[in-house]
Amino acid sequence: MTTTQFDKIFHGLNPDVGKFRIALSGMAWKAEEGSDMVAMQAADIKWAQWIRVARNYQLRVGLKDRSKETFDGFVREDHDKLSHLLKQYFSVVLETKEVSFKGWNWGVTDFQGQDLAFLVSNKTAFELPLPNVANSNIAGRTEVSLEFATQNKKPSRHAPDEMAEIRFYVPGTQVKGQRGSDAGSQKSDNEEEGEEISAAQAFHDMVKEKAELGQVAGDIILSFDEVNVLTPRGRYDVDMYPEFLRLRGRTYDYKIMYGSISKLFLLPKDDQHVLFILGLNVPIRQGQTRYQYLVMQFNREEEITAELNMSEEEIAKYEKLKKNYEDPTFEVVSGVFRALSKKKIVGAGNFQSRDGHPSVKANLKAIQGDLFMLEKYIFFVSKQPTLIELADIHLVVFSRLGAGLGATAARTFDMKIMTKRGPEYTFTSLNKEEHDHVETYLHEKKVRTKNEMMEGELIMAADDDDDEMQSVASSGEEAPKPRLGADDDDSEEDEDFQASDSDSGSPTESDSSDEGGQTASDASGDRDLMKVAKGKGKGKAKAAPKKKAPAKKGKAAADGSDAEDDDDKPKKAAAPKPKPKPKPKAKKGSDDDAMDVDEEERPKPKPKPRPKAKEDEDGPAKKKLKTAD
Repeated sequence: MTTTQFDKIFHGLNPDVGKFRIALSGMAWKAEEGSDMVAMQAADIKWAQWIRVARNYQLRVGLKDRSKETFDGFVREDHDKLSHLLKQYFSVVLETKEVSFKGWNWGVTDFQGQDLAFLVSNKTAFELPLPNVANSNIAGRTEVSLEFATQNKKPSRHAPDEMAEIRFYVPGTQVKGQRGSDAGSQKSDNEEEGEEISAAQAFHDMVKEKAELGQVAGDIILSFDEVNVLTPRGRYDVDMYPEFLRLRGRTYDYKIMYGSISKLFLLPKDDQHVLFILGLNVPIRQGQTRYQYLVMQFNREEEITAELNMSEEEIAKYEKLKKNYEDPTFEVVSGVFRALSKKKIVGAGNFQSRDGHPSVKANLKAIQGDLFMLEKYIFFVSKQPTLIELADIHLVVFSRLGAGLGATAARTFDMKIMTKRGPEYTFTSLNKEEHDHVETYLHEKKVRTKNEMMEGELIMAADDDDDEMQSVASSGEEAPKPRLGADDDDSEEDEDFQASDSDSGSPTESDSSDEGGQTASDASGDRDLMKVAKGKGKGKAKAAPKKKAPAKKGKAAADGSDAEDDDDKPKKAAAPKPKPKPKPKAKKGSDDDAMDVDEEERPKPKPKPRPKAKEDEDGPAKKKLKTAD
């Protein structure tokens, strides 16, 4: 039996070169390296086409089961020889298919079996294999995006370039059930009664239908219905296949290869919910938004009974895979994913917050989420999850950047993570009570830390006269101490002012000389702080004499009245956040006095200069002027 051989031939999209042979019994191709081989019997060959492609010329062979095989790498001189052999052995005529070389980017799409052909002037411009389409999404009303699964499962520097995505602009409308994407530009004259949809939607539905032809219903191992997916948000049906999984939603469908899954996480969100997170090497997309993580949420108490559509021999090939399941849903889903993807599941580590949870609440920019402290990672789970490897962390800085924001900032801290690769992540609004737990965790992981929180507290002490900071200090017992410490540098000036103001004891006539001296020094310290902080102005000057009047009740009451007199807005903002704090304020000073102070301040801003300037800001200076007169 005579056999004809052709060298340096490629099969399909395979980058490996091989040998192609034709004989009376059929045709076969075998790779030069490896064991890949394709054989076709003579009785199965129904048609053949000759077409110009990127790798020289292609022989396309149609089989009895409506499938086809393609072989690239033939040269022009091989046409006559192949035509003669096909007609002699299989009684098949080699048809030459013309290709458009105009380079136009507008034309007509035609679904030819499992291929999508783009025709320009009734000639093929290019073809796309639909079984390789991973996702089909509608990007806008008239644009359809097709994403392709990569053929090279093992990344390599020498791997060839592959097309990852292509977009089609499909305008117009179309009657449901009509085929072809050119229906949008030319409406059919014989439109029957039917639902009219956009041509882009019809094209999208056709792609989804054709792309699933490679998998029949019997290939589905297990299907989970109505899974709550937080990212990208929605409810999806999850179909598990031997090589990939498919997420089917109302609008979007995703085909995810198990080889593209990089990490699996199973983390407790709270006492009732569990998060199962998939990290992807190739992000999925919705329009212009990319999602590198799939976040699924399950109820702890929800259970499921499932049976895998696999034989015992097939199940034995996978590790920790069972035929039947009757367990909580999150355990079944995570167990099946772990076996099929052959990836280990990362669980919560030994870290515990003050409430016993493996995570703490935090904000990244304007996004709120849970910050999980794991064995090898710091994982911020939110609408846009962020994963940071501990080995990539250069330095962690604790700070009080929000110290000027009022009472809430005093109870929180910020954590900046500097990585070795360059990016920095600043997590804000962490509860101050979690600081010791987080710092201990980082020290155990041998991560360098820097604490700048003390510097923030010193800044707060220096700016203690600020109305917002005073509202925080009014409920704490430590408020007077940092204030005295901040005035140590100016203590000599305070004594001088006290000596010069010895004549002005009118506000504290009923008090002892010691109490009067303390009040005078407080007023002088307030005056110095007001000179440094511009913009506080005469509002501060008015608050000082009010502070002298209730000096009988001690300095703490004076500070409390100062906080109430400064501004009404910060007081209202600070009151609802620390709920227990407004009550101690009422206990330290009488309610009637506090209300009287607020009522007196509101009408007095109009005659600011005359009555208040004499008693407060420039009290000592103006007294000297009076004695001079």
